[in-house]
Amino acid sequence: MKAEPAELAAAPVKDPVCGMTVNPATAKYAWNYENKDYYFCAASCLETFRSHPDRYLERPGNVSSGRAFDVALIHPAPKDNVGDYVCPMCPEVHASKPGACPSCGMSLDRAMPAPTRVEYTCPMHPQIVRTAPGFCPICGMALEPRTITADDENPELRVMTRRFWTSLVLTVLLFAIAMADMFTGLPAARVLPMQWLPWIELLLATPVVVWGGWPFFQRGWASIVNRSTNMFTLIAMGVGAAYGYSLVATILPGVFSATFRDMNGIVPVYFEAAAAITTLVLLGQVLELRARSRTGQAIRALLDLSPKTARVLRDGREEDIPLDQVKVGDRLRVRPGEKVPVDGVVLEGNSSVDESMITGESMPVEKTLQSHVVGATINGTGSFVMRTERVGSETLLAQIVQMVGQAQRSRSPIQNLADRVSAWFVPVVIGIAALTFTAWGLLGPQPRFAHALVNAVAVLIIACPCALGLATPMAITVGMGRGASFGVLLRNAEALEILEKVDTLVVDKTGTLTEGKPKVVSIIAVNQPNESDLLRLAASLERGSEHPLAAAIMAAAKSRSLVLSEAQNFTSATGGGVAAVVDGKRVVAGTEKFLKDSGIPTETLSEKATELRHLGQTVIFVAIDHNLAGAIGIADPIKQSTSPALRELKEQGIRILMVTGDSTTTAEAIARELGIEEYEAEVLPQNKAEIVKRLQAQGRTVAMAGDGINDAPALAQADVGIAMGTGTDVAMESGDVILVKGDLAGILRARKLSQATMRNIRQNLFFAFLYNSLGVPVAAGVLYPFFGLLLSPVLAAAAMSLSSVSVIANSLRLRTVKL
Repeated sequence: MKAEPAELAAAPVKDPVCGMTVNPATAKYAWNYENKDYYFCAASCLETFRSHPDRYLERPGNVSSGRAFDVALIHPAPKDNVGDYVCPMCPEVHASKPGACPSCGMSLDRAMPAPTRVEYTCPMHPQIVRTAPGFCPICGMALEPRTITADDENPELRVMTRRFWTSLVLTVLLFAIAMADMFTGLPAARVLPMQWLPWIELLLATPVVVWGGWPFFQRGWASIVNRSTNMFTLIAMGVGAAYGYSLVATILPGVFSATFRDMNGIVPVYFEAAAAITTLVLLGQVLELRARSRTGQAIRALLDLSPKTARVLRDGREEDIPLDQVKVGDRLRVRPGEKVPVDGVVLEGNSSVDESMITGESMPVEKTLQSHVVGATINGTGSFVMRTERVGSETLLAQIVQMVGQAQRSRSPIQNLADRVSAWFVPVVIGIAALTFTAWGLLGPQPRFAHALVNAVAVLIIACPCALGLATPMAITVGMGRGASFGVLLRNAEALEILEKVDTLVVDKTGTLTEGKPKVVSIIAVNQPNESDLLRLAASLERGSEHPLAAAIMAAAKSRSLVLSEAQNFTSATGGGVAAVVDGKRVVAGTEKFLKDSGIPTETLSEKATELRHLGQTVIFVAIDHNLAGAIGIADPIKQSTSPALRELKEQGIRILMVTGDSTTTAEAIARELGIEEYEAEVLPQNKAEIVKRLQAQGRTVAMAGDGINDAPALAQADVGIAMGTGTDVAMESGDVILVKGDLAGILRARKLSQATMRNIRQNLFFAFLYNSLGVPVAAGVLYPFFGLLLSPVLAAAAMSLSSVSVIANSLRLRTVKL
């Protein structure tokens, strides 16, 4: 909707979608949302905001980078269709089964998925979002789809390639005519009349400059309109000056005085320079676009993993159906050697599954009854039937692709350096070019004007800031894609940068250092109930709890085929215990402190409980009708990868602190076994964040590793929150780093990835700064008084293009970094 000027505020505001500054008094597009006016620079920004306003607003729980991803994960988008079948006459009628429309009686047709709208963004400025292809109003680069797809076709690359080859043919002909005497010793003037040569060059150069270079002029003009000078500003000015001057010299040579003419009295033209610069810049764009398309190969490789069909069991028969027709609850058969179609749980059979493409671990994982399986992983020699639990965008693979795609376009703090330099770089270069033109025009050799023009154009062309702008985003894009292939997912680039600076690691015990699948190993009964009765009552009580220890007690009861009862009036205390009425008895289970606080004496079993804790067992006290009935000892096996990972982390100088809600005795046993010097026990979940805050107050850079749910406050407080997960249970909405495999070896991989990526970024920035600091003075002619050397605009264009390609090539080396 168009805003009425009388209703607008006077102070400038930010477009919430792209971040451009908008003057409310002159803004053409505005929208009122939740009683607040928002202003937009273009209709596309308004449409994007109206479609998903919460993505672009600062709300509790939303982070400044990647907000759209956070919201999409916590609140999944609605299904495209509310049913699988729809009436062709009454589109509001949907049904899950084929049949007749209740309104008109026509047969229902299978519903076609609603088309997914593709959004485009700038690889250097992710705040720019458009609903159609185009170029960035800030830097002029071609916009790319926000979500990487399996189809790697790039329309911009196709167009630029066509312009390049056409321009190359014409430029070669142009050089052959303009420099015939250099190649053959036969001046072209002896074959063609001298006055014809400029016109022939004009005829050949015009398609190259005007058609081939049109995108550069278009983006250069847009940079002026948007008051955001960039590489295309310099290219358009340089090529335009050379071509414009030559055009006037060809059509109206009489307007030029003697200072513009050479020793033969001819006004020189630079059509070949303008055409060559255009062709070389096109070549650079083609090479750059090709290289940039390779940065997403890691994600496309993940997308290619998904099978195209699934074998579904319906109505007593089996049939292969397209993957997009699989629904939640479907029973699928996975045969030996096939890929698991979607995320689900095993119902029948057993096998081993290669999950290396998701977790980075090469060893197959055994799958039995009720085991979770992940879509796109490869089944081994066994066969099994699974129940579908997640399909489409809800699968782990889809969420990984979505997460990495968003993270690749987030901004690293180190990029602020390049942004600050780029803000004044182009205006300074234009000033240097003007100074170069003036100095050569006043002090240079004859023809002074020609020398002034050539050197000024060389300055404009060689000073392209593209390499500087690409240094950070290209390395981040490749690095995050590499991490995803090893099960290391980073939510944003800031986490990638901070991770290499971490000097303190706070680790939760259960599920991080240990398997997170505790088992009952000791049962002690006192007074009335025997061990089986004690276990049955405790398991009946724990049915209402989701704690891992509760799962261990229930698993033990199930292994003994005990019949559980219903628990009534269930209550729980976080980090303490639970209580309920079972079979008419008041049953309480929890820590020793929890029972004491409930007025139940525990001295009878205190000594025995201490012995169990020294063995690394967690002790759950059980009371019946306010009398101590016994205790259950539960042990959580330590992961095999924990000890070597901790050893290597300590060798890197990282301080390790274990925090756990277990008793001091149990924590001491685990710490002693793992060689951990520092630990804090009996810590409630809400107090873990205080521990992190205390370490930060000491000047430490802290990473917190936990399960991503109970440890959420500490993960949020830490400089880098590392969420540990396994398979489809990974807590995607928690932490800055998500480790799909869920062990400390993943932290080592994440740290190596951070170190390699940041090292690559620093190399890119150093090269870009060095290139521009050396190239601009040489192009301006500072070497001419000493060595008689000048840098032609053609060579400047070649150097400029190769500098951008070299930055991207260096970034692509991250695809082979060892993690």
